Amino acid sequence: MRIAVLGGGPGGLYLAALAKQLDPRHEVHLWERNAPGDTFGFGVVFSDETLGGIEHADAAVFAAMEREFARWDDIDVHYHGTVLTSGGHGFAAMSRHRLLAILQQRCAELGVRAEFRAPAPDALALAAEYDLVVAADGANSPTRARLADAVQPDLEVRKSAYIWLGTDLVFDAFKFYILDTPAGVMQVHGYPYSRDASTFILEAHDDVWRRAGFAEPAAAAAGLPPGRSDEASIEMIRGLCADVLGGAAGSGLALGGHEIIGNNSRWVNFTTVRCARWHHANVVLIGDAAHTAHFSIGSGTKLAMEDALALAACLHEQGDVSSALEAHEAERRPVVASTQRAAQASLEWFEHIGSYTGQEPEQFAFNIITRSRRVTYDNLRLRDPEFVAGMDRWFATQQDAGEDGAGPGLRPPMFQPGRIGGLRLKNRVIVSPMDMYSARDGLPGDFHLVHLGSKALGGAGLVMTEMVCVSGPGRISPGCAGLYTADQEAAWRRVADFVHEQTDARIGIQLGHSGRKGSTRLMWEGIDQPLTDGNWEVCGPSAIPYSPANQVPRELAQADLGQLTAQFAAAAERAARAGFDLLELHCAHGYLLSSFLSPLSNRRTDAYGGSLENRLRYPLEVLDAVRAAWPSGRPVTVRISATDWCEGGVDADEAVEIARAFAEHGVNGIDVSTGQVVSDERPAFGRSYQTPYADRIRNEIGRKYGVAVIAVGVISSYDDVNSILLAGRADFCALGRAHLYDPQWTLRAAADQGYAGPGAAWPDQFAAGSRKPQTGRTDGPRPRLELIRTGVPGTAHARWRPGPDPGTRP
Repeated sequence: MRIAVLGGGPGGLYLAALAKQLDPRHEVHLWERNAPGDTFGFGVVFSDETLGGIEHADAAVFAAMEREFARWDDIDVHYHGTVLTSGGHGFAAMSRHRLLAILQQRCAELGVRAEFRAPAPDALALAAEYDLVVAADGANSPTRARLADAVQPDLEVRKSAYIWLGTDLVFDAFKFYILDTPAGVMQVHGYPYSRDASTFILEAHDDVWRRAGFAEPAAAAAGLPPGRSDEASIEMIRGLCADVLGGAAGSGLALGGHEIIGNNSRWVNFTTVRCARWHHANVVLIGDAAHTAHFSIGSGTKLAMEDALALAACLHEQGDVSSALEAHEAERRPVVASTQRAAQASLEWFEHIGSYTGQEPEQFAFNIITRSRRVTYDNLRLRDPEFVAGMDRWFATQQDAGEDGAGPGLRPPMFQPGRIGGLRLKNRVIVSPMDMYSARDGLPGDFHLVHLGSKALGGAGLVMTEMVCVSGPGRISPGCAGLYTADQEAAWRRVADFVHEQTDARIGIQLGHSGRKGSTRLMWEGIDQPLTDGNWEVCGPSAIPYSPANQVPRELAQADLGQLTAQFAAAAERAARAGFDLLELHCAHGYLLSSFLSPLSNRRTDAYGGSLENRLRYPLEVLDAVRAAWPSGRPVTVRISATDWCEGGVDADEAVEIARAFAEHGVNGIDVSTGQVVSDERPAFGRSYQTPYADRIRNEIGRKYGVAVIAVGVISSYDDVNSILLAGRADFCALGRAHLYDPQWTLRAAADQGYAGPGAAWPDQFAAGSRKPQTGRTDGPRPRLELIRTGVPGTAHARWRPGPDPGTRP
């Protein structure tokens, strides 16, 4: 094959070397516009997984890289005058300059034709001459721009500015320095990459960056030409980071201080690159040309070299270029998507770091280490058990003494008691509201008794009903339950009485009205699809259907709003008489109150539409009426959709303001969900994908107003629950599908963690099942001895545990 490679960064060089190594008959031609010795940036970080792939593919390259590595295990978090350390993380870094030199030498040894100081020819012109064109031409890829119609790039410029610098201060760990400056919070990301140098990245939200004086006027004031790369910025950074560098503030470099160094260093905003396709005909994008992931998880060079590994292997294994490119994209896209999700969570966390600086040092340290959701409570416990044990002790001290005056004691975070308003729950697990579509004329029956009763017996602290509708026309489907008749009230009282008499759980009711999403089929007959017959009129803030297939709703008049408010209040009175411990107002998922909040479904021009203040008006009126009808000693929560997942709809910033308004109107909890407001939404679906929204609301609103925040959305493991709670991302976790899969999910989570204390008591009738049944199997994995780092230099302990091959790192 004749292969053209555009770009001499790590991805392009490594692909060229691998292709030539796998088949010396390949003719590989590489163009790089910079000189061989030019490089921008300082250190690059690799995971053990990536290094294993490099070692297997090219032992010579790996051996040369290994001689250059700076290795360390610890992450140090410097915050509010404290330093907290978590160990066992296993990083390896090296100079980007040395990495390029190694790869350039390897290409020369293998006979790759490399031209430096040579702008690459047009990719489409090369495509006619070469069998394969590999575009490794970076985040600003001209090739990607040339193929925009085919690859459909999405470039998302983020909200923080950062500058990539170096320092002669050799860090002994990966360092996060949180800087409280007069302009706001900034952070330093630092790590060693050689015996005599470290990477030093300063990052700040755009607003903080401007207030700090780093914008172009600062350069002009210093008599320097305008631009985002200037000595004025570096001199200002020396002063801001004097404590980090060992100097004195305002003195530049004092005796014993360390230097920071620029290398064409510029203030930039990170751009997340996503492409619908990575190849067109015989041209393929790799590395930053195809996708980017924020530097805070150390992924750019790693992804580029992994792309090169996979592409070289596919070219070698497949019979033709077209098949190889399809195979490469099929293999790499899920891996890259997973990395980008983690990187997105991390970059968004740093964009809002100012929200977290009110946290205690212990919680802040756990939060920053687990911010991407890839590192979790259990994962950290394997890496550094002492760190997690310390976090458990800290979390226990933050809980209230309880009604009996006894302290909560040491236990997994999910089994610490918690409060929503005045309601004390035995643990932090909630069974999320889930529509069952099994009522008749709005009347709940035996199914609801068994469904909710079994979940209460299963150990959760709070069990929530499905959305219970406040009127017949307010139902989603003919199978939805209601609370607008005396018979319905009596039926719900039967369910609440069972929970109170037979379990130590509490039970809450969710009240709502379907709005424009009503008069539809049962979920398994066609979710959100209109009934084939027997439809009733639906209503909404505006005459906008949920989808082209759904009815056009009747736009509600002022008189209608008063009538609906009265129905909510009447349902609240019935719920109180039925004995529910908590009431949740459903203001999410595109139902009536949610559709008032979203500008995509509310186009009114009166006092109930337009601005966010106006769009909030009716949901707040209903909330006030419900609170007046509901006993003052029992809590009220609201469920919101924190984003519509659609351009022009509610976003995270508006969600914070929506939560603030509800908090100021006296709610005791915010249940943070997302989406389902418009049919053409594009959710970023994935594990715990809604938790970042709960995180912001808890840390910006919940702590300030004393409002409990509930996280929900693909939280399915007790590890995730413990991680969310310990990091302060939410006060409670609501799980739905996990409890459908296993009604005893909470009790099993306790057993799997070896916990049998308060908050996890099995019902007497089920006590014999509190230990996992013996299976009699003898074919399980043999135990192995695993060395566990303690985080204390020079110490470790070993334990037997079943697991994969001994060579696999935790």
